Amino acid sequence: MARLADYFVLVAFGPHPRGSGEGQGQILQRFPEKDWEDNPFPQGIELFCQPSGWQLCPERNPPTFFVAVLTDINSERHYCACLTFWEPAEPTQEAVCSEDAAGREEEAVEGGSGRLSPGTSGPPGQLFAPKTLVLVSRLDHVEVFRNSLGLIYTIHVEGLNVGLETVVGNLLTCIIPLAGGSQRTISLGAGDRQVIQTPLTDSLPISRCSVALLFRQLGITNVLSLFCAALTEHKVLFLSRSYQRLSDACRGLLALLFPLRYSFTYVPILPAQLLEVLSTPTPFIIGVNAAFQAETQELLDVIVADLDGGTVTVPECVQIPPLPEPLQSQTHSVLSMVLDPELELADLAFPPPTTSSSSLKMQDKELRAVFLRLFAQLLQGYRWCLHMVRIHPEPVIRFHKAAFLGQRGLVEDDFLMKVLEGMAFAGFVSERGVPYRPTDLFDELVAHEVARMRADESHPQRVLRHVKELAEQLYKNENPYPAVAMHKVQRPGEASHLRRAPRPFPRLDEGMVQWIVDQATAKMQGAPPAVKAERRTTVPSGPPMTAILERSSGLHGNSARRLEVVRNCISYVFEGKMLEAKKLLPAVLRALKGRAARGCLAQELHLHVQQNRAVLDDQQFEFVVRMMNCCLQDCTSLDEHGIAASLLPLVTAFCRKLSPGVTQFAYSCVQEHVVWSTPQFWEAMFYGDVQTHIRALYLEPAEDRDPSQGWEEPAEEERSALDVASEQRRLWPTLSREKQQELVQKEESTVFSQAIHYANRMSYLLLPLDSSKSRLLRERAGLGDLESASNSLVTSSMAGSVAESYDTESGFEDAETCDVAGAVVRFINRFVDKVCTESGVTSDHLKGLHVMVPDIVQMHIETLEAVYRESKRLPPIQKPKLLRPHLLPGEECVLDGLRVYLLPDGREEGAGGSGGGPAVLPAEGAVFLTTYRVIFTGMPTDPLVGEQVVVRSFPVAALTKEKRISVLTPVEQITQDGLHLRSCTFQLLKMAFDEEVGSEKAELFRKQLHKLRYPLDIRSTFAFTLGAGHTPSRPPRAAKDKGPSLRTLSRNLVKNAKRTMGRPHITRKKYNPPSYEHRGQPPEDQEDEISVSEELEPGTLTPTSALKPSDRMTMSSLVERACCRDYQRLGLGTLSSSLSRAKSEPFRISSVNRMYAICRSYPGLLIVPQSVQDNALQRVSRCYRQNRFPVVCWRSGRSRAVLLRSGGLHGKGVVGLFKAQNAPSPGQSQADSSSLEQEKYLQAVVSSMPRYADTSGRNTLSGFSSAHMGGHGKWGSVRASGRSGGLGGDVGSRLAGRDMLGPPQANGAPPDPGFLRPHRAALYIIGDKAQLKGVRPDPLQQWELVPIEVFEARQVKTSFKKLLKACVPGCQALESGPTSFLRSLEDSEWLTQIHKLLQVSVLVVELLDSGSSVLVSLEDGWDITTQVVSLVQLLSDPFYRTLEGFRLLVEKEWLSFGHRFSHRGAHTLAGQSSGFTPVFLQFLDCVHQVHLQFPMEFEFSPFYLKFLGYHHVSRRFRTFLLDSDYERIEQGLLYEEKGERKGPQVCRSVWEYVDRLSKRTPVFYNYMYAPEDTEVLRPYSNVSNLKVWDFYTEETLAQGPPYDWELAQVSPEPPEEERPDGGAPQSRRRVVWPCYDSRPRVQPDAISRLLEELQRLETELGRPPERWKDSWDRVKAAQRLEGRPDGRGTPSSLLVSSVPHHRRSLGVYLQEGPVGSTLSLSLDSDQSSGSTTSGSRQAARRSTSTLYSQFQTAESENRSYEGTLYKKGAFMKPWKARWFVLDKTKHQLRYYDHRTDTECKGVIDLAEVEAVVPGTPTMGAPKTVDEKAFFDVKTTRRVYNFCAQDVLSAQQWVDQIQSCLSDA
Repeated sequence: MARLADYFVLVAFGPHPRGSGEGQGQILQRFPEKDWEDNPFPQGIELFCQPSGWQLCPERNPPTFFVAVLTDINSERHYCACLTFWEPAEPTQEAVCSEDAAGREEEAVEGGSGRLSPGTSGPPGQLFAPKTLVLVSRLDHVEVFRNSLGLIYTIHVEGLNVGLETVVGNLLTCIIPLAGGSQRTISLGAGDRQVIQTPLTDSLPISRCSVALLFRQLGITNVLSLFCAALTEHKVLFLSRSYQRLSDACRGLLALLFPLRYSFTYVPILPAQLLEVLSTPTPFIIGVNAAFQAETQELLDVIVADLDGGTVTVPECVQIPPLPEPLQSQTHSVLSMVLDPELELADLAFPPPTTSSSSLKMQDKELRAVFLRLFAQLLQGYRWCLHMVRIHPEPVIRFHKAAFLGQRGLVEDDFLMKVLEGMAFAGFVSERGVPYRPTDLFDELVAHEVARMRADESHPQRVLRHVKELAEQLYKNENPYPAVAMHKVQRPGEASHLRRAPRPFPRLDEGMVQWIVDQATAKMQGAPPAVKAERRTTVPSGPPMTAILERSSGLHGNSARRLEVVRNCISYVFEGKMLEAKKLLPAVLRALKGRAARGCLAQELHLHVQQNRAVLDDQQFEFVVRMMNCCLQDCTSLDEHGIAASLLPLVTAFCRKLSPGVTQFAYSCVQEHVVWSTPQFWEAMFYGDVQTHIRALYLEPAEDRDPSQGWEEPAEEERSALDVASEQRRLWPTLSREKQQELVQKEESTVFSQAIHYANRMSYLLLPLDSSKSRLLRERAGLGDLESASNSLVTSSMAGSVAESYDTESGFEDAETCDVAGAVVRFINRFVDKVCTESGVTSDHLKGLHVMVPDIVQMHIETLEAVYRESKRLPPIQKPKLLRPHLLPGEECVLDGLRVYLLPDGREEGAGGSGGGPAVLPAEGAVFLTTYRVIFTGMPTDPLVGEQVVVRSFPVAALTKEKRISVLTPVEQITQDGLHLRSCTFQLLKMAFDEEVGSEKAELFRKQLHKLRYPLDIRSTFAFTLGAGHTPSRPPRAAKDKGPSLRTLSRNLVKNAKRTMGRPHITRKKYNPPSYEHRGQPPEDQEDEISVSEELEPGTLTPTSALKPSDRMTMSSLVERACCRDYQRLGLGTLSSSLSRAKSEPFRISSVNRMYAICRSYPGLLIVPQSVQDNALQRVSRCYRQNRFPVVCWRSGRSRAVLLRSGGLHGKGVVGLFKAQNAPSPGQSQADSSSLEQEKYLQAVVSSMPRYADTSGRNTLSGFSSAHMGGHGKWGSVRASGRSGGLGGDVGSRLAGRDMLGPPQANGAPPDPGFLRPHRAALYIIGDKAQLKGVRPDPLQQWELVPIEVFEARQVKTSFKKLLKACVPGCQALESGPTSFLRSLEDSEWLTQIHKLLQVSVLVVELLDSGSSVLVSLEDGWDITTQVVSLVQLLSDPFYRTLEGFRLLVEKEWLSFGHRFSHRGAHTLAGQSSGFTPVFLQFLDCVHQVHLQFPMEFEFSPFYLKFLGYHHVSRRFRTFLLDSDYERIEQGLLYEEKGERKGPQVCRSVWEYVDRLSKRTPVFYNYMYAPEDTEVLRPYSNVSNLKVWDFYTEETLAQGPPYDWELAQVSPEPPEEERPDGGAPQSRRRVVWPCYDSRPRVQPDAISRLLEELQRLETELGRPPERWKDSWDRVKAAQRLEGRPDGRGTPSSLLVSSVPHHRRSLGVYLQEGPVGSTLSLSLDSDQSSGSTTSGSRQAARRSTSTLYSQFQTAESENRSYEGTLYKKGAFMKPWKARWFVLDKTKHQLRYYDHRTDTECKGVIDLAEVEAVVPGTPTMGAPKTVDEKAFFDVKTTRRVYNFCAQDVLSAQQWVDQIQSCLSDA
């Protein structure tokens, strides 16, 4: 029972003491005047009566009512019901405010009290003062307070004949029950009646309609945010103009938090004078009048909920963690079903008649029910994580937070973590953890309804039904008797406040009120106390917890097989089968990533401990320690899954004897884990053990079990500690005092003994083995001042020497701070203090513990000294020997091998990922830094892989990113420093340094690497330093001798060029080095020349003896002559500048740039129109970026159209060129005149084309009518509006953008060029859309602008970075499988850029092919322009698809025309900031895409492109250094390379190297090369047709990148042994591992194999082996001749006949390692059919024709069954009758030409046969034979078609083959 009201107070307006304009509240009267003993009067109540401040008002406002809440020092809430009304101010009150009349009105409005009312009373100037009636109560009965105060006001206003004193006295003496659901009717003695209903249980909050109103005002998402904010202890501020709304909102939010109680500041209505409270650092829920919104603006960490506006504002610095999924989305959807039931029916075609929605009160309970369910789901199973630390005299309960999070699967969840750490949850545990107490709705729900909630998750209607059931119970709790409540309370009449009040509120008679109160008190004292007995029961625990979301653990899903592996390994260890255990160890370590396997390990190890001790031998000890460390490395500091907890008893059990009397325990080797230094872990462990022992105290001996077995789950039938505690609490009152005292002492001594035990355990795991030296250990989190926390792994072999394993760099060298023991003692003492205080250990015992701890630590240190001494004597483990890498000639080691572990990165193959294969990574070895490369060599750490050498390397120059990392070493599982090196050759080295490599060495490695990567000068690069050590020393030349001056050079250059151009082919021969000779020659002469060069000087490329010294080229001429040679081949240009030859030669070679004065990045000789004078070129060049004016670089042999290139236009040039056609005035500016020159120049280009010299300019491409184009032709709608409007259109985006241009063709193939032909411009200028914006060309011009959108170099750089990360990811992707690779590939946009390049190039090819010339004028003319121009020439001209031609193309377009290789490759320190931009690599990728689509059109192989891709960044050769010919001449590079030849051992030029290598091996040659001279290639360019270049993804760990040929040679395999019985040799199979072996190397294509065979046989015969190229050419020539009599064409025509003419790429794909029957196409004769199968068989090492030539006669062979069969030849070959022999001994089916033939023509290995099935006749089959006589033999390689003479013999053959197969 409790008083309804404690105090009644009358508060009025009074003057402010400091005389300011505002007033203040004054308490006129309070009743009772003396404080109650149990409840003192709350101070400051006058502030809360007028929260906006006490102010006078110009008009009489209606009375207001609200309830403020005050919290006292004991956290008890006092409800202050305030009813305010206004009375005319007294003169003294008015005087207060008259001083500041102007300010008064403003303040009144600001304060929120100046409300408008229908009329005023009193004289004009009359002011009104507020007066407040206040009721203070500890009970929350808002309506009763409203009615009671309203009654007092009504009596006063209406002048009722009732004494106010009586009413007040009755109010103060009214006693009502607190809970229990009873009804109480009260009357205050004024003829009134009120019914008070008490709730059924007072633990459930009373919300009335407040929750429903809160959701209406703010909406679902906002309320959920506030809910999460309040739970995670953020500050929440409500704003509203209504005080009652503020109270309701705060009440509603608190009701949602049930069963947690909000324990921070809670002020639903905050007075204006106390606004500074908002800046308090603690969390709060506060309500403030919206008038003070401005004051809340600068609060940075407060979440503001505006109830009137319906918004919630969360500041940027506040992160509210959301509910864990799926609870967040489930709660959201259930709330929407409750608040908006119509939503489900909104889309129905026939909605049911509208159902009546719940009343507001009922909806309120439904919303609360949703949150009650949410808490039951969140906290399900919480009672299983309670630790009963003490039962008597009072329960002490602790919550095991880590175990709860771990078992719920919410370790990572921010929300639950913060809730469990919060004050509200701590209160929840202490209040609801008690095992024996009254229960309520939440206890029932969390114990019994969880299974139902899980089952209902996917059934919204069942969820709603459950919510409604819970809502009914909540509603019933608030309204037990809903129908009976009948109130009768008088109210004032309408507008009574406007009537002139008869008098002010009277002063009440204190004595009378006090007398009434005293009377009631005396009566109460006489009455017996009504104590309602609480119904206490044992709280149900409910089912054990489950994870909120069943997550599959992905990669480490612990299948039974994994657990089996763990069990087997442990049993092998303890049985002493060490080799078996060693084999399983890698698999075990991988399995231990999974939680179940770690638990399994702990369980298995427990089985091998007897009497708390297990003595092992050295090897067993090491294995156990290794597995324990692996388990613990993934434990977080909280140990959510209890792994560290289950291993803790084991680390003190397993030990080994080091010497007599000295034993080393496992704990000394597993100290390196953060979990041991976490106080929370030790506390949870301690409380868990205490609970086990306390429980054992009260159990009968029969039920007791060994407390050390704490890791086992308690069996179902056993009573839990909570059950035991509940029983004990029930019995406690019945026990005698002595018995009670005895139990308390027993419990206390149990806790005390555990504290001693734990002090020992902690000293074991915190004291390092080497404490004698007092070395400091690495700091670890959570240790406070335990600086020495980390400990080493010490076993004889695992960790090597202990002394060195400590961190010597911590810098604490002085004795005080080095005190390891002191730090450990402090840590243990803090722990002991905390747990003993919480567990109620007496202070005497605690002091005793503090004395014992230092002794325990000291004793342990002494024991460790002996262990440390003995452990040092163990033999150290043998580390693997360092493998030295092979180096190139001239490559020198800068840093010798640093021991490292090469770790697996994101690529799966090496680590034995989903692709299978052995785990060659991680590998243990060393990293070497040479002048050329970074090289790792080592061996896999996995012993099962065997001793395979792992090599991973890349050129230093290719390094793009270097990052320090911290990683776990794969063997010792300790954290080491590492490096992460990424290169643009698509290689990644992720290394962890071995512990023997100090940080100084690692830092030195980084510095040296940086120095080599970015040298100060280009002359410091490897390409320059390479020859230095090998060339004979010679005196340095004088500076002037470095080369002739530029002037003499330019003279020589022109002279040489004239000489070159003017001579016929034959005479030119003696002037040129042979490497250039082939270029101008007809193909018949080539072989001659090669042989000549060989005879002159074998082994070198440049027969210098054939050159006269006087004719040697000067330093600049090398590339110039390459250009000139190509110009002459194309028939472009003469050197004469006179116009006399203009008619015959439209273009000429100009030497105007010979001094590189006009354009430094252009070559010295340029092709320009014959009619343009040299002096005009200077002016033209000014209009273009970098002075790169348009020059001709190629001419079509068929259409005679020319391709020009230039830089982009300068703005001034554009304006001048395309301005309106008015005659230039004489005084034009220079800009205009140069633009005019430019116009003339382009006109001259157009005139130089014979077909356009006399045509009119109107016949341009734009002349098409829209009818012609159909509105969407190649140029689309551009043409529809005529010329001038067209170019504003979006041509560029359609040309180079997403959508294809022409009539839509499959795969993005270009439309048929024919439609471009009717009318077209003479010259198309392809320019950047951004440059040409707004340009309006003149319709009479003969050129047309094609604006396209192109990407910039920086986009290429960004795209390449993303491509690198996609192809060589640094770490494992989150989602496995190909999708993540494809997604990141798409994000890189690399293929999109390739697509755009190919698309633009094909467009230019079309235009050139149709007879129009094209000028490509993009960016600065050296990146994308070069890419496009080179691709166009490659697609248009078959010459550039030869090895010689491609070299020429690169030299001409990339080197001579100044692509900035050094700048784009960041070759020197100066270019470091610009980064690596792979423009040339992108071009090679485009060529690779074309090569894939047209494999027969290229003389070079795909390997050639990869080779160039690798070496253009490697800086091994000088070819791709520097940015232009001008720079190369300045460095003396061209002269040095050409002028003075060194010995043959150093190749300076990549071309020289390619030529030299091509003579030895056909690695760069494409056997499928069968070109058609006239073919223009038109590749598909859509992204779907592009393939990722395998250059980006492949790697060979066996020997590193294969592009340095000298390093990649493998030793030749020995020939196969013949068997003594004359049988066939055994096939020597070899497993080819992905990413380890090079497949083309292990299994070369058949042609390479045959050529090698030929060379070998020639060598055996003692003949000098013939060059491979000569053999190949002879075979092709012979075959051409052979093919004619049979009526068969050449191999190429054979191939072509089977595919459409224009798409030869669809024919056959033969890439680097061609295998299978397609080979017989290129060697098309019956004699080769035997070798065909051999080429396709992995097992066979030599062609079968040679294998079987060793058998002399047919009789000597094993012939099980033989006869004639027709066999269908390989692809496109006829049926032929052959003699077949089935050999059951050798398990083969051989065939011969006829019965007496001794030479086997082919063999089918029956081991490869999969099935023998009936066949069907195909084209060319024998006509007379029955259909049933056909049968097919399917092998793993191909299907063989056979036909017997009749059905019977076919059946016999099939039976014989089947029986042979079954015998096998």
